[in-house]
Amino acid sequence: MKITDYELFAVPPRWLLLRLETSEGIVGWGEPIIQGRLETVRAAVTELIEGYLLGADPLRTEYHWRKLYQSGYFRGGPVLMSALAGIDHALWDIKGRHHDAPVHELLGGHVRDRMLVYQWIGGDDPADVADTAQQYADRDYQAFKLNFTQEFRPIETTGAVDRAVERVAAIRDAVGDDAFIGVDFHGRVSKAMAAEIARRLEPYGLMFVDQPLLPEQADGFARIADDTTIPIATGERLYSRYDFKRLFVDDVVSVVQPDVTHVGGISEMHKLAAMAEAFDVAVVPHCPLGPVAFAASLQVGFCSQNVVMQEQDLELHDPDASPRLALLEDPDQFTFADGYVERPTGPGLGVEIDEDTVREKARAQVNWHNPVWHHEDGSVAEW
Repeated sequence: MKITDYELFAVPPRWLLLRLETSEGIVGWGEPIIQGRLETVRAAVTELIEGYLLGADPLRTEYHWRKLYQSGYFRGGPVLMSALAGIDHALWDIKGRHHDAPVHELLGGHVRDRMLVYQWIGGDDPADVADTAQQYADRDYQAFKLNFTQEFRPIETTGAVDRAVERVAAIRDAVGDDAFIGVDFHGRVSKAMAAEIARRLEPYGLMFVDQPLLPEQADGFARIADDTTIPIATGERLYSRYDFKRLFVDDVVSVVQPDVTHVGGISEMHKLAAMAEAFDVAVVPHCPLGPVAFAASLQVGFCSQNVVMQEQDLELHDPDASPRLALLEDPDQFTFADGYVERPTGPGLGVEIDEDTVREKARAQVNWHNPVWHHEDGSVAEW
């Protein structure tokens, strides 16, 4: 069997899908994307496939990962690792379909029957945030995550901190003490403010504080970890197990949140999960993306003991109304109940793509960029 062709589809609102075809007619799908850098990743995927993969045996997943990563003298980083990730998804999808088995069974077999998922909560007003959280709780979600704040100056006022803390308090009041709540600082909070804010949040029993500092300021994680009882999480802007290594060795994180679309795909995330397990670090994968990325992430989660929860942004509670799940032949592909998604049992990634829908949606002009925020003085703020 040989890799014979590929296609890339940009579909709304901001995704890039890869279709990888073989000489035996088996097709694999991947989701190589950096939100806001779609065309850059498209070029990288094209270069990697045309330079290294066409005509190759798709079943050699480990060899291809090493070749695509290691053959470049300059390697790593968001663009190359996200391009590699999408290719890796598609190769594993082909491999699973060839062997008529889910990817997680090829990686050692499932260690759980269902996976807890969390729902992201938006909004600024505490009452609105609480109402949204309550609506999702009524739909059986048991875990939630919200951004701590929007623009946040390096030195901020007590009032701004108070308002952000009130949002967290409102969610806790709405969903009760048996729900999980994670708070994402999104790298918007400076080292000068982060430790004190984490202490302010301790009364609300959080499952973690995510990205308390930017990845560029990771040397400050130790101070925050020492100053708070809340578990520290990070990882969506780290791109390989090598990027995570120092965090484990320094014992400054309790949770990592790698994204299967950015961290080199299924092959790398599976190794990263095993590496994290050796340091007693839980894995809660980041995945605010489409159904292909979600399916790929689940394949790792179902064969990894320390993957304890999965992000999703697919409206699993109402699949018929989800524009993201409309990309599947069966929008009800993922069985959701009681806050959990059931183990996928189909071959490969376990999802069937509706190619007609993908091709139709790809006619739109898609090149999303994240907003550029500014502080009151006109300087650029972290988004």
